[in-house]
Amino acid sequence: MDALLYPFNLSGTLYFPTRLQNKSAKAIDNIFIDTSKFANYVISALYNGLPDHDAQLIVLSDIDITIQNSKFKILRRTDTHSILDLRYKLSFETWNSIFYSNGVNSMFNSFLNIYLRVFYSSFTLKK
Repeated sequence: MDALLYPFNLSGTLYFPTRLQNKSAKAIDNIFIDTSKFANYVISALYNGLPDHDAQLIVLSDIDITIQNSKFKILRRTDTHSILDLRYKLSFETWNSIFYSNGVNSMFNSFLNIYLRVFYSSFTLKK
C-alpha cells in the first residue's frame, strides 16, 4: 500500500488498525515522517493495556544525526575561593577615578566598570 503524500513531503506510516471498538477497526493516530529523509523504518503496534486503543512504535534506521547547536549552560563559578578572590582584589582598588569624576552618572559608570572588571575576573565562566 502506497503512503499518502501530504504537504511538506510527509507520508503516513500506519497501515494497521490502532482503534478497536465494537467490531470496528480504525487506523487513526498516524505517524507522519519525511520518507525522503527516513526511507528505512519499521512501525509496529504496542499493546498498552487499554481496551480500545493500541500504541504505535516507529524505529528509524540508518539515521545520520548531526547536532548543530549543542545546548549547554554557562554559569559563573561561585565558591568560597571566588568570593575571597573578589574581596582581595577589591581591597587593592584605589577608586580614584570615581572621586575625580564629574557628575553622578560618570561616577556611577566608573564604579561599575571597576567592579565588573574585578567581578568577572573573580567569578569565571564554566560550562
